[in-house]
Amino acid sequence: MAATLLAEGACELQGVPVLRDVTTMTTLLASLGASVSQQGPAGTLRIESGSVQRFRAPYDLVKTMRASILVLGPLLARFGRAEVSFPGGCAIGSRPVDLHIRALEAMGARISVESGYIIAEAAEGLQGADFSFDTVTGGGTENAIQLVTHHGVLRNVAREPEIGDLVHFLRRMGADIEGEGTDTLVVRGVSALHGATHRVMPDRIEVGTYLVAAAATRGHIKIDGVNPDLLGIVLDKLQQTGANLSCESHSVALDMKGRRPLAVDIETQPFPGFPTDMQAQFTALNAIADGCSRVTETIFENRLMQAHEMRRMGADIEITADTARIVGRETLQGAPVMASDLRASASLVIAGLVADGETRVDRIYHIDRGYEDIEGNLQCLGADIRRIST
Repeated sequence: MAATLLAEGACELQGVPVLRDVTTMTTLLASLGASVSQQGPAGTLRIESGSVQRFRAPYDLVKTMRASILVLGPLLARFGRAEVSFPGGCAIGSRPVDLHIRALEAMGARISVESGYIIAEAAEGLQGADFSFDTVTGGGTENAIQLVTHHGVLRNVAREPEIGDLVHFLRRMGADIEGEGTDTLVVRGVSALHGATHRVMPDRIEVGTYLVAAAATRGHIKIDGVNPDLLGIVLDKLQQTGANLSCESHSVALDMKGRRPLAVDIETQPFPGFPTDMQAQFTALNAIADGCSRVTETIFENRLMQAHEMRRMGADIEITADTARIVGRETLQGAPVMASDLRASASLVIAGLVADGETRVDRIYHIDRGYEDIEGNLQCLGADIRRIST
């Protein structure tokens, strides 16, 4: 959605889920002057950015969603100036944007911070650069490659499938980029980009969440419309729990055959390592698994917060620094718990599915940022779950 700011013409995005973050980005683009409308079948957005004349992303929108920072690169490329508030989002630890800033500076931008806003200027134009990120960063990579009208080589970039999906969209708009899936992206500058139609890739984290929910509850599930290759190590870890997996070109099925899952050790790493966005769900699974496990979070320092809430449900979890040591129990006990972030919300729902009695998860506004109708989907799978108003 942020990349549509680069197009001279309308873009159509298909397969867009109904999420709070999508609504926030729609509002942000509209505040800049873009026209965003629903088109044709459900999940299709038409975005026309030709009338955009503003380059300031306000605090009241950016504070609710970290992905808002992704308008920084497109606005700078289009106007030679961008003013974007420091982003908000999930409270999972320090998520500095210094890597974004260094990449833009390497390309000729002058960066300052004024009253909580990142001010990026390129009065004399942007320039080609050969830049290496100190640390792998998904958002920093996405911001940098959106300066696609300028030559550049980006090294130590994120290799997540979502990066490749963005590159494919930019190519459809006329960009000349190669190297997705590797740690180096080569950008050859083009004079302008045009509108394009693109189907957004399936959400591999949403798929993984439902697979873990089925494994934790000793159940079975089949999910259509997803490429199993995108799940990589997540499927490997599910196999280690004792799950029977059946993968086809556009579907994946899991069957526990009523067996209790086996405990598995997890250590989060940048792609193709184990995704940090699946750590909380596996923490919930390990809490009721057969055996002992270690879950180590190397990406975000506060992303074991859900473990404290699971302990309220009887989970045997000891946290030391960045590692949770878990002794699986046969079952958990329902209890009132509070979600701290998006993936913690999903993990507490999974814990509630396997617990005896009623579990009430508060602050579920987090979950609506990344899951479309999660309670409806789980109800279809046989879960006793409902949303209540307070």
